[in-house]
Amino acid sequence: MSPPPSPSETIHASCVAIGGRGVLISGRSGSGKSDLALRLIDRGAKLVSDDYTLVRQSGGRLIAAAPATIAGKIELRGIGLVDLAAARDVPLCLLADLDRPPERLPEMLDRAAVAGMELPVIGVAALEASAPIKLEYALQLFGLPAT
Repeated sequence: MSPPPSPSETIHASCVAIGGRGVLISGRSGSGKSDLALRLIDRGAKLVSDDYTLVRQSGGRLIAAAPATIAGKIELRGIGLVDLAAARDVPLCLLADLDRPPERLPEMLDRAAVAGMELPVIGVAALEASAPIKLEYALQLFGLPAT
C-alpha cells in the first residue's frame, strides 16, 4: 500500500528564490506582486512562478514550483509576458503579504497555513523603493532555513 499523497495547493502568489530559499509574494491583483518579483530578480533572485504558484509538502518542507502553463514567464504590466530563466522545486521559507501593512518593529511574525504547513508571514509595502532590500533582510531574519 502506498502512502497518501502529500497536501498541495495552488496559491494566488508569485514566488522567487533568493539564495535558494523561496519567498511567496501574495496580494490582491494589482498590488505589485510581479513588480516586486522583478525588482528582486534584478538584484539576483530567480523567478519560480508569477501570479500562481504550486505548493506541495515534501520531506517535511513546503516546495514551490510554477504551473506548467506559466513556467518561465512573468507578466510585466504595460509590456506583456516575458520569458525568464526560472528555478523549480524551491523550499519555501517566507510569505510576503502585500495586503498586510508592515509592522514598524515586529517582535514575532505571524504564521500562515499553506498546503497544510505553517510559513512565517511578513507584511510588505511592495511599491516602496526599499521593498526588495527589506524583503531580503526579512528572509535572513525571519525565514525558515532551506534544509
